[in-house]
Amino acid sequence: MTMTLDIIIAGGGRVGFETAALLDTRGHDVTVVESDGDRCDAMADEYVATIIRGDASNPDILRQADVAGSDVIAGLTGLPGLNLAICMEAAELNPEIRTVARITERDQEGYERFVGETVFPEGAGARVAANEIEGSDVRTLADVTGTLDIMEIRVEEGAPAAGKALRDVRFPAGTLVISDDDGERVARPETTLAPGKRYVIAVEPDVADEVMNLLRG
Repeated sequence: MTMTLDIIIAGGGRVGFETAALLDTRGHDVTVVESDGDRCDAMADEYVATIIRGDASNPDILRQADVAGSDVIAGLTGLPGLNLAICMEAAELNPEIRTVARITERDQEGYERFVGETVFPEGAGARVAANEIEGSDVRTLADVTGTLDIMEIRVEEGAPAAGKALRDVRFPAGTLVISDDDGERVARPETTLAPGKRYVIAVEPDVADEVMNLLRG
């Protein structure tokens, strides 16, 4: 069962609000700190989180948001420097809190010493856009480490692996089939790679072509 977390989100713009709404649907207790009054009013109308109007880099505002009793703080404003400052301030007030900072450039170097995690939502948005533009049967879902991709791949009729159980397919090392067809179950050795069905697969780049040949022909 997923643990309920007490979460502070600094920044109630597009990214902050959508993140708060998603976390609320997952049952977490969310507090959003936002300095803009109009945004606060709009979020209050949605009832997705506790709203505090103020500057999240102000220690008094963080205390008002109960930073000492929170599990996670996410700096999700459009200003990376401000997000970094908020996370560092929160860590000073609560050394046990996990920190997440939104960055606006792909390069993460330089942040790792100051925050627990970084997020680059514009990159995820670009990935979705590229998938839709290509209209392909192969979709990149996430870059997990920068060297490992999570992909959704539809098995082509007549491909070498089509119609075979996973235990009978010799995938190269560096491949992990994660989901059953259409992502409803975790794949098992007896899972059959049915033509026309989609499977979520983790793959290392140097074996991606070989995996594609097995699944797409």
